[in-house]
Amino acid sequence: MGKILCATRGGEASYHTQDKVIALAKERGDELLFVYVVDTHFLDKTAAPIVVDVGNDIAEMGDFLLLMAKERAAKENVEAGTLIREGEVFEELEKAALEEEVTMIILGKPTGEESVFRLTELQKCVEKIEADTGIQVQIL
Repeated sequence: MGKILCATRGGEASYHTQDKVIALAKERGDELLFVYVVDTHFLDKTAAPIVVDVGNDIAEMGDFLLLMAKERAAKENVEAGTLIREGEVFEELEKAALEEEVTMIILGKPTGEESVFRLTELQKCVEKIEADTGIQVQIL
């Protein structure tokens, strides 16, 4: 039995990835851990008090999105844990994966113009994570 770490941003774009990773965990009998990374680097040029407030708001939203992902898993009889990290997304994924001793990392496939990443950029990140951690990464 392994453990799957699934990065989630929540919202409709994440549902596809969540559904697939829930089915994968169920099929393999693996533990499932959803992670949400609060990355406020986009606020680096903003006044500090605002950054703290926005960071807290994003973390609260992350808690809610993780709760929704956990409930989606429960509906499929899959128990899922949740984890919130703060920092740069891919650095925190690597750290969480190593700390939690996961056997696989799942990332969502970019969808359309609203995506933060393009598939080619995401694939480069996948290769770096695999090289740094030795953990298999899949894009669903």
